[in-house]
Amino acid sequence: MRVFITGATGFVGSHVAAKYAAGGAKLRLLTRRTSRTDGLEGLDAELVTGDLRQPEGLRSALEGCDALVHVAADYRLWVRDPEEMYAANVDGTRELLRLARETGVQRVVYTSSVATMGFKSDGTVVDEATPVSLADMIGHYKRSKFLGEQEAIKAARSGQHVMILNPTTPIGPNDAKPTPTGRIVVDFLNRKFPAYVDTGLNLVDVDEVARMHVEALDHGTPGERYILGGENLTLKQILDRMSAITGLPSPTMKVPHGVAMAFAFFDETITGKLLKKEPRATVEAVRMGKKMMFASSAKAERELGFRVLPIYGALRSAIDWFVQHGYAPAYGGPKA
Repeated sequence: MRVFITGATGFVGSHVAAKYAAGGAKLRLLTRRTSRTDGLEGLDAELVTGDLRQPEGLRSALEGCDALVHVAADYRLWVRDPEEMYAANVDGTRELLRLARETGVQRVVYTSSVATMGFKSDGTVVDEATPVSLADMIGHYKRSKFLGEQEAIKAARSGQHVMILNPTTPIGPNDAKPTPTGRIVVDFLNRKFPAYVDTGLNLVDVDEVARMHVEALDHGTPGERYILGGENLTLKQILDRMSAITGLPSPTMKVPHGVAMAFAFFDETITGKLLKKEPRATVEAVRMGKKMMFASSAKAERELGFRVLPIYGALRSAIDWFVQHGYAPAYGGPKA
């Protein structure tokens, strides 16, 4: 089987590519001219240079492939030009699916996000059936992923074999960029996390997410959404777990959302607009933080054979990888 994978130079995509390679698939991987490819070392794969914002150039890469695994996305919580994000996440997805149909690719796995779900502020655990609309999406990333997911659903309803996966917050090794979640770990390791806000995430082992990208080709129902999650944890619980692993102190001061919003507004204005650099905090991120992103993966467990794993191992692997690769100094070891 020949598989074309987008996003293979990214965090989740590199794990997905490794899983397909381990299963004997012939890989064709999309890279950009600016992509780091060190995460693909050791893979027997054909690398194709291209860009989702110029999808027609990917037609030849899709020809002769049995499956498309579309993992790539513009994943940033702050972006200077939002149109670039919509061009990649919405237009790029729609056109890539069209090209897959036109070149005879039989099966598609589309990596969406749990960000497209209808989260609540009271900690309610949501699932794929929880009502949601575009109006519920906070920020350009969530809106663009919601609209991109709608393109995948539309294609599936028109008869294309498109499986839709919605990972929660993947954690594990090889988060080279790092992702916004990986940045939480790095900041904690570098003791740049003096306080926390009252918010919650669902953390999932990236290795299990990658395994589902292989299994999804043959299981489940095209056009259906499948949440791939792990443990529902408050931010404070996540910080406490990292403290237990490393022996580093967990912050004890909780910052009200109003204070966090004021800091984010200042940081976004000074760092983002004036200095033209990515701010550490954004107004949209604080607004998102008011909702507890707690989710259930029961549907994926029933229909895809997904496993909800304890997050300790993946969190420790992420911490060790960041330290080993120079993102943070070595820590003193776990508490006694």
